Amino acid sequence: MKCFLICGGAGFIGAHFVRSLLNDNHKVINLDLLTYAATLQTLDEFKKYKNYKFIKGDIRDKKKIKNVFNSFKPDAVINFAAQTHVDRSIDNPDEFVTTNILGVFNLMNNSLNYWNSIKKNKQFKFIQVSTDEVYGSVIKGSSKEFSCLSPNSPYSASKTSADHLVLSYFKTFNFPYIILRPSNNYGPYQFPEKLIPLIILNAIEGKHLPIYGNGKNVRSWLYIEDNIDAIKKILFKGKIGNIYNIGGKEEITNISLVKNICKKLDKIRPKKNKKKYETLIRYVEDRPGHDQRYSLNSSKIKKEINWVPKTNLDCGLELTIKWYLENENWWKTIRKFKYKGERLGKKR
Repeated sequence: MKCFLICGGAGFIGAHFVRSLLNDNHKVINLDLLTYAATLQTLDEFKKYKNYKFIKGDIRDKKKIKNVFNSFKPDAVINFAAQTHVDRSIDNPDEFVTTNILGVFNLMNNSLNYWNSIKKNKQFKFIQVSTDEVYGSVIKGSSKEFSCLSPNSPYSASKTSADHLVLSYFKTFNFPYIILRPSNNYGPYQFPEKLIPLIILNAIEGKHLPIYGNGKNVRSWLYIEDNIDAIKKILFKGKIGNIYNIGGKEEITNISLVKNICKKLDKIRPKKNKKKYETLIRYVEDRPGHDQRYSLNSSKIKKEINWVPKTNLDCGLELTIKWYLENENWWKTIRKFKYKGERLGKKR
């Protein structure tokens, strides 16, 4: 039984990945600081599993991380731990720098020391989960793994810095890394500050649906289960010293996405007054430094690992909308105590 150290395993993507590994009977050590967007509720069913251990901890904590390595001797580290919301990085860049850069630095140092202590076990690897946002705004074509990095927000700059640190450890110490750069994820259990759950919940609560700027910013959306499938395949089949883009099936403007969600809600949960949900759309002040378009070329992962996304946006949105409608207890607690849907990321 392999042992995997998952950092940030109580967050949106991390928790889905933990669940998938446990369902495959792997041993999982889940280290998470449990900041505002994390919740252990998503993993309640695994509390008593003998092959699962949760540790509350910070990747910036040198002593804690060292003890975890000494105690559990993982076969791989998969790092999801990060501050991730662009708007919050505009409001408070400090946390993004300390967690996404210094935290990764500390995690890599401990990983390197551990790897050296086990006589450089060829099976050990460090997987850094990055983002498509490190490439910056893409006017034409799509970003490949060797494309120049051009981050435009404190969030994407912090993730780019972490990527460079990981790459430097490979060049300097031959450190066994893999970097993943997925596009925008969505699906069940996503914290409702992100666009898709925010729009769904605001709509069913009768609140305005905020659209930044003119709404023509383009994103590629990746359903969470497709991303988990890709990460698992890379964990077991990916090549050390490589970067893999993980892109969604379709690109769409933000305004088209929101209108699509509204039309689906009109069918799934029509309003009592028979008004269309689109009437709730409001254009608001744009995000500072808002990237116009992200686009990934994912031909490498398709060729090397035989992965392609299975879920188209239309199907993924329906699954996501129905999940939020059927799990009000989960998100109502968040909306009451953690995040009520207020605007973040305004100009200072």
